[in-house]
Amino acid sequence: MPRPASGAAATRPEPPAAPRADCIADSAGGLTFDVEAPERADSWDTALLFRRRGGRGGPADELRLPLVPSGESRLRAVLPSTVRLPEGRWDAFETAPGAEPVRLTSGVNDLRTITDRHPDPGSGPVAVRIPYATKHGNLSLRSWLRAPHAEAGDLLVRDGEVVVEGRLHGVRAGRGAVIEARRRLDPSHIRTAPVTGDGSHFSATLVYAWFADVWEGAEEPWDLWLRPTGEDGAVAVRIARILDDVADKKAVYSYPARPLATPRGPAMAGPYYTVDNDLSVRIGVRATPG
Repeated sequence: MPRPASGAAATRPEPPAAPRADCIADSAGGLTFDVEAPERADSWDTALLFRRRGGRGGPADELRLPLVPSGESRLRAVLPSTVRLPEGRWDAFETAPGAEPVRLTSGVNDLRTITDRHPDPGSGPVAVRIPYATKHGNLSLRSWLRAPHAEAGDLLVRDGEVVVEGRLHGVRAGRGAVIEARRRLDPSHIRTAPVTGDGSHFSATLVYAWFADVWEGAEEPWDLWLRPTGEDGAVAVRIARILDDVADKKAVYSYPARPLATPRGPAMAGPYYTVDNDLSVRIGVRATPG
């Protein structure tokens, strides 16, 4: 069997580079995607495909948008603000008839127009889509669809407590409104703080000592909800921060933890955002809530 000459190395063709997509957002929350396609710039049969991560592959877990020639060796697709995506993470692909979908890499995401959005508090569901690059550099969308919604604003961290402020959408804070901290390990454990505000705005102070008596010594989160009135049957709303351009606040927003005395010994307490950008308080032994 012939062998390559001494010093010669077998070469393999490099796999084609994954196509890159740039994205720009408009002020209403619509997204325009431009896909680099020098070999397909005149193609009219390709599509931008979004698949919901963890979905079952049914119609509700896929969205196809036509990709049309847009000059300069590019194809363009538009996701209007009126098209609602179920909540979750959506991975982006380019697809053509008879070919397997190709994962798109993330280019430039221009999200300046959706930074600190302020939709009408009395309008319909709050719908947010934020494009982002995964840890492998691929393009994905994080989608939220909340009705009603409690948008977290400033957090004032003080010794022994945190002041939570925000704005309500689709519901108003009435008489007897409270913020509920629900222990994730056992949701029957609830601590409440009275809400002050003018109906759409809310503010409440959470005292860390309220959580000390049931702490068991491990990292323990308490999830924050807002119950808009004290009436029986009033539906509580999860407090989150989604009306900006940060898809993953847990990795970006960091708040100091404060010492907390508990029956099991010293602990630390502080607020943090979960992987879904929901607001929680964590009791643990670390210096920061992570």
